[in-house]
Amino acid sequence: MASPYWVKKLINKTFSQRFFWSRLSNVPGIGRIIEYALFENDDIIFLPKTRSISVNRAIEQKDNMVVPADVLEHFIRKANFHFIMDSCICRDSTDCADYPISLGCIFLGEAAKGINPKFGRAANREETLEHAARCRDAGLVHLIGRNKLDKVWLNVGPGEKLLTICNCCPCCCLWKVLPVISPSIGSKVQRMPGISVTVTEKCVGCGTCTGDICFVNAISIEEDHAVIGSGCRGCGRCVDACPQEAIEMKMEKTENIEEAINRISKLVDVS
Repeated sequence: MASPYWVKKLINKTFSQRFFWSRLSNVPGIGRIIEYALFENDDIIFLPKTRSISVNRAIEQKDNMVVPADVLEHFIRKANFHFIMDSCICRDSTDCADYPISLGCIFLGEAAKGINPKFGRAANREETLEHAARCRDAGLVHLIGRNKLDKVWLNVGPGEKLLTICNCCPCCCLWKVLPVISPSIGSKVQRMPGISVTVTEKCVGCGTCTGDICFVNAISIEEDHAVIGSGCRGCGRCVDACPQEAIEMKMEKTENIEEAINRISKLVDVS
C-alpha cells in the first residue's frame, strides 16, 4: 500500500532535523540501525553538469560526444514505467527561493507504479526526458541510483525495481548532510567513475567557490589558493562558478559512461 499524502507533509515538517539524525548515525549501534533501515544496498552517483566537463580523449565528431546526461537518458529510455514528482520534497521543505520547487524527482521501474498518484504523475519517455532537461536548464544537478530511503518513505518495492533520479540544488539538497553523516553511509553517494576535478594556476584565491556552491563543502582556500578535498562528489558547480575559469573537470574516457550504467544496472532493473 502506497504511503498516504500526510507522510509527505510529515517529512516537510521534520526535514530541518536531517543534520541531527545524520550526526546520530556516527554513534555505534544507532548508526548501523539507520544504515540498515534506510540505506542498505544503496549506490548513488552524482552526474556532473554537462557543460562543466571535458573528455581527456580527443573526439573528432563533437556532435556525437558522450556526456554524463547520457546515463540518465539510457535508463529513461529503457524503463517500463516513469513517475515524475510534482515537487521537490527538499526544496518544498525549505521554501527554496533560488530554484524551482516544481521540478521534482523522477522514479523509474516497476516499483514506481505503486507510488501514491497524489505525489505526482505517470509520464511517458519523452515527457520524462523533457523534465530532466528542464532540471538541467534550471541549474540543478542529477543524482541517480538505488536509494532505500525512497523505497521506505514511498512504501513501494521491491527496491531492486526502483531507480531514483534526484534533481538537486546546492542550498536544500538532502545530501548536504554528507559531511556529517557516518562514513559508511556517506560512501554510498559517490562521484561518477573516471571524473577528476583540479584547480589550476589561474586560481587567485577569491573564495567564490567556497560560497553556497558545493553540495558537500569540499572546497577551501589555503594560502590564497582553492583546494578541493577528498569529499568532492564531482557535481561541477564550482567549475561554472569560478570567475577565473580556474577549476577543471575531466572525464578520463567516454567508456566511463558505460561503466556508470553497468554499475547502476547491477542494483536496479527498470525494464
